[in-house]
Amino acid sequence: MLVCGLLLLSSFILFLSSPRSYALEAVPSPEQYQLPADMDGVHFYLITVDVGDRVWDNFGHTALRVFDENSNNDVVFNWGLFDVSGGAVSFSYNFFKGIMNYRLGTQSPNQEFAMYRSQQRSVWQDKINLTNPQKEILYRRLLWNLQPENVVYPYQYFFDNCTTRVRDYLNEALSGRIESVTNGVTDNTFRDQVQNHYQSVALIGFSLDILMNSNIDRPVTEWEEMFLPLSLRMRLEQIESDVAENGERQMLLSDAQVIMEFPAPFVETDPYQIASLILLAPVFFLMLMLKKIPMSYFATHSRIGLKLADINFRLLGLLGIVTALFSGIYGILMLGSWFVSDHLDLHHNVNLLLFWPTDLLGFFAALRWLIFCKPWPMTHNSTPFLNYYMMAHVLGMIIYAAVTFFQMIDQSTMNISLYVLPGFALSTLLIWLVGFEPAKPKNMFF
Repeated sequence: MLVCGLLLLSSFILFLSSPRSYALEAVPSPEQYQLPADMDGVHFYLITVDVGDRVWDNFGHTALRVFDENSNNDVVFNWGLFDVSGGAVSFSYNFFKGIMNYRLGTQSPNQEFAMYRSQQRSVWQDKINLTNPQKEILYRRLLWNLQPENVVYPYQYFFDNCTTRVRDYLNEALSGRIESVTNGVTDNTFRDQVQNHYQSVALIGFSLDILMNSNIDRPVTEWEEMFLPLSLRMRLEQIESDVAENGERQMLLSDAQVIMEFPAPFVETDPYQIASLILLAPVFFLMLMLKKIPMSYFATHSRIGLKLADINFRLLGLLGIVTALFSGIYGILMLGSWFVSDHLDLHHNVNLLLFWPTDLLGFFAALRWLIFCKPWPMTHNSTPFLNYYMMAHVLGMIIYAAVTFFQMIDQSTMNISLYVLPGFALSTLLIWLVGFEPAKPKNMFF
């Protein structure tokens, strides 16, 4: 279940590494689609939905409302639909591989708002002030998008989602004005945005920080930042429209309305502090429980063991299960992505120095400690392998610390180095020290 859970959460992360922006096809000609006779009666509204507390709605949502007062037709265009009819595991695996087919859907405002009300998410509506020629461009683009061959699109979390579709369509209607006035660079990286928006689900934010590589550590441009619904609304509020009233140009957005309002999702405890506590607390306690165990009558050989073995080996087993599962699963996801996934944000990840797929095998040793309350017995053949494996793991941790603190890489790993690495390194050394019983020397007589 944990494997499926981590695969599911990894499927909803910020996946695409380099900007793979799509190019809009040419604006459909008036002859292709039937437009309303009176565009003065057609009104467009930006629908902005606040963040939720589920994996897929922690960044919010954007939709476009179109109201034709001549026909009394009122429709909301929503580019955030996806099909999970094949099951959550199947959908997550396809998402992990890079098969992310989202589609455009339409429904009435009452249906749309009822969904957000049930999710207890705040919703804002702003009128978009466009001239009739601009309305025609946007209207034709929406009709084009409704065609069966255009409804489905390849979803890209940062660069082609429900919000960027609205941004790009409006930018097209305004002849590129939005892009021209948002050409600066922000102080945030994509990683910053991920961490900020997953504060309400600590495990997700923590896992994403591990699973994502350096591709998301570059500064976000103002244009790119509008993949976030609230950022799009904020930027559009600062742009003037070509519509004049009483001789003065209006702003692009006006007549702001709060459709519904709910409290923001609860921010959970810092996941890095939790991870540090989970690792360091049992390690320090078990270090206090260390003792020497003679391996012969004359005590010429000894090893390190644990006092109160019935209790402390169970604690060591729990610690080993946690570290083996998370290290192994994170390692499998990062390494496996190179072979099965098109999501480049999971490739060439320096966190593979810490989290190894093979660590998952440590689950069985930890299970033995938990059940039998004694170390795993080693043979003369298995002892060298274990020692080499542990030494390689420790060496990987040393290299990881060095590249982090000497800033030798572009990937942001400071939080992991400060909060996870110390406890992970000490637990590895402790397990190496007391978790395995070395083979008796061959010259022993008993």
